[in-house]
This record gives sequence, C-alpha cells and structure tokens, in this order.
Amino acid sequence: MSVTSRYREAWEGFWRAAPEEQGAVFWDAEPTLTVGIHLGLFEPHLADPGLAMVDLGCGNGTQTRFLADRFKRVVGADLSAAAVDQARHADPAGQATYRVLDAVEKSETETLHAEIGDANVYMRGVLHQAEPDDRQPMVDGIAALVGERGRVFLVELSEAAKPVLLGLAQSPTGPPAKLAPIFQHGIAPGEVADDAVPEYLRAAGLTVLASGELPLTTTEFAPDGNRIVLPSKWLVAGRTG
Repeated sequence: MSVTSRYREAWEGFWRAAPEEQGAVFWDAEPTLTVGIHLGLFEPHLADPGLAMVDLGCGNGTQTRFLADRFKRVVGADLSAAAVDQARHADPAGQATYRVLDAVEKSETETLHAEIGDANVYMRGVLHQAEPDDRQPMVDGIAALVGERGRVFLVELSEAAKPVLLGLAQSPTGPPAKLAPIFQHGIAPGEVADDAVPEYLRAAGLTVLASGELPLTTTEFAPDGNRIVLPSKWLVAGRTG
C-alpha cells in the first residue's frame, strides 16, 4: 500500500512553491517553540537515547536540524522530494541525512529500519494530513521503525483545533497568507478523533507510555497580533515487555 498519486502530487506542488526561508510555512515555527518543548516531554521516556532519531514528515528540515544538534544520528524523512531538497539545501553541513519516504508503504519503512536499526521517531502534525485509509498503515510503518527498543513521540491536532482552522479559513478577509497555499494546492487537512490516535498505536502493537495536551505553535498571527496556536495532543509510545 502507498499513498495516492493525487496526495503525493499535492504535497510536491506545495513544497515546490514554498519559500525556502524559515518561518514562511504555516507550521514551520522556531524549534524552541516546537520540537524543543516536545523533547522535554519525549526524552524522559527514551529507552535508548543512542538510537537514530527519525523526523518523520520533516518538511524543510527546521526541526530536523534542531534534533541533529542533540542526537548522534538523525534522519529527516518526507513524502515530498521537493521538501527533502529544501531540507538538504538548508543543511549544507550535513548535520542530518534526508530521504524521500512513503511511510504508508511498509517496504519503505522496513528498508529504512534494516539500514539504521531500531529508531526513535518524532512526528508532528502529520497524521491528520494523511488520507483516513492511510493512517493505520502509517502508524504500522512507525512501529516498524521503532522496532523493540525505540519510542515514538506523536503530536496531533486535537478535535478542538477544527473550529479554529475553520474560523481562519472562512475569515471575511480570506485565510491568513501562510494558510492559503495549503488549500490552494488541494491539501485539505482532515480531522483525527482524539481517541483514534491511541487506538492506531495499540493496533500497531505499541503501548502508550505518556500523553498530554499542548498547543501547537504556528508561524502565523491573528489580526489582533497574537500568534495562532492550535490545540493538540501528544503521546509517547513503544513496545514494552
């Protein structure tokens, strides 16, 4: 199983058109406001911090480079070749390695696991972007990467984010400048029920070790000048026993 060509092409079009400077994309917030905060929640649950860290859905690599400052081996992986090209271009020192990866295609996650062994996986705001039928296979792919010793830190928009996004999309002045391109490229973020995410993990053979709520910071600002943050939930999972 792999993602639909329409879905892949939508993301290729988005990343080909996206400006390369950090912060130009809606969710590309400074790492200190995103992955830096997430690591404080994730690291206490790592069974082996020495494992490779995979930033799944790495986009242009902003968060990947932050991870590469803190872990010995970091792999940024994304469905979009254009995104991976941006990530590589923004990392001339090669702090991390980058690859195009369809996490829904089991053979691709198994191939990466064969190369790097069990891994810790960081994934922020990717599951709700996937087609509903692709979500369980994607989490199954994460389980393949995690193996026996790895852990996954998963951040997803909560159901409470939907009215916020709808309000932005339907604003009388149109959606904010950084949100509009997402819709223009045919990407329609879906909704993942709050109780569905732990079920996907359990079905993939992973145990939820910790969870909580945390606003997901964006790079966009409301008309009143306040930064837009979206309600989200986070989970840490891995194999136990």
